[in-house]
Amino acid sequence: MGVKAVDLRKGMGVKWEGNACVVHSMQHVAKGNKRSYMQVELRNIKTGQILPNRFRVDEMLDEAYLERKPFEFLYAAGDKHILMDTESFEQIEIPADIIGDRAVFLTANLPVEISFVEGVAVLADLPNTVELKIVETPPEVKGATAQAQLKEATCEGGARIRVPSFIALGEVVKVDTRTGEYLGRA
Repeated sequence: MGVKAVDLRKGMGVKWEGNACVVHSMQHVAKGNKRSYMQVELRNIKTGQILPNRFRVDEMLDEAYLERKPFEFLYAAGDKHILMDTESFEQIEIPADIIGDRAVFLTANLPVEISFVEGVAVLADLPNTVELKIVETPPEVKGATAQAQLKEATCEGGARIRVPSFIALGEVVKVDTRTGEYLGRA
């Protein structure tokens, strides 16, 4: 089954020049009278190489099948993350770059959905919100201002977020993993 270049989204699996690839980034470019095109970076699954490409908007690419499986995060070991299959209880190792900067939101037993193409882990989807414990934040100063002020706080995984001044050390807060914003107390 094919997919138009204009319909490509980050994380989609496609076959290009006989190789299975994942869309790393994409941008629709339209310049004045000229025809618009898609500037796409594809990551080759086997080599990990990022390949910049330019496709016509209506150009068709073959879609690669992504197998999605639920896992549970266990722990990080160097440049690898160890996860457990929630169905078979087998443990797998995935490279840290698959989760990337979002690793600061990982806590023990957090559900993570891993996408595989041809048996190789290519994407990790974290839940939209996580509950994290505050491990470092300055104390609240009562009556310092009439309006609510935000202060820096460090969470248990290392995430640095801005929280209201009434949040104290040791409290558990909800955090949006897509934006890194404080959502409320847990």
